[in-house]
Amino acid sequence: MSTPHRTQESRREATRKALMAAARRFFVERGYSATGTPELVAEAAVTRGALYHHFQDKSDLLMAVATDMAFEVAAAVAASTPPDLPPLQAMRDGSHAYFAAMAEGGRARVLLLDAPAVLSPAQLAILSEAAGADELRHGLKACLRAGRNAPVHELGSLLSAAFDRAARAVAEGEDPTPWTAAMDLLVGAVAADLAR
Repeated sequence: MSTPHRTQESRREATRKALMAAARRFFVERGYSATGTPELVAEAAVTRGALYHHFQDKSDLLMAVATDMAFEVAAAVAASTPPDLPPLQAMRDGSHAYFAAMAEGGRARVLLLDAPAVLSPAQLAILSEAAGADELRHGLKACLRAGRNAPVHELGSLLSAAFDRAARAVAEGEDPTPWTAAMDLLVGAVAADLAR
């Protein structure tokens, strides 16, 4: 038999999930700025008080939804890059998985359009890490010739920006083939230079 505490905890979790599901749907379909809190709470079938019990404001809800999406992207990239792949192949396969993951479920809209317009630079850095920035740096380090120094952190940041630019173009309907080819060339050139 469940205890009152566990039941209350379950209700809290159900309320949070309902709010996140409603927010995700509206942010993807309409965008952050076109989504109002009254329609969010109506969709989630909760009160405004419940919204503000779980989230400070609408931007806090955006951060929660975007964080979930960033973790989904990272999981897709990780699934495509088993540890036994050669570093360059892992980076290329990860790149392709990133584009595919960003093109699904409205992730590009939330992560690359709404989040940068609403969230702080510190919050965007958290999202970048959640989406796999550390894995990208790890891939760059794996390409690095032993004993060689290189600005891996900065290279990772620059490549991450390039990946985001390409993913945004693909999500906006551009042909993914040239963007994927361009990123393959860029990743290949960086990896080859690091290996020298």
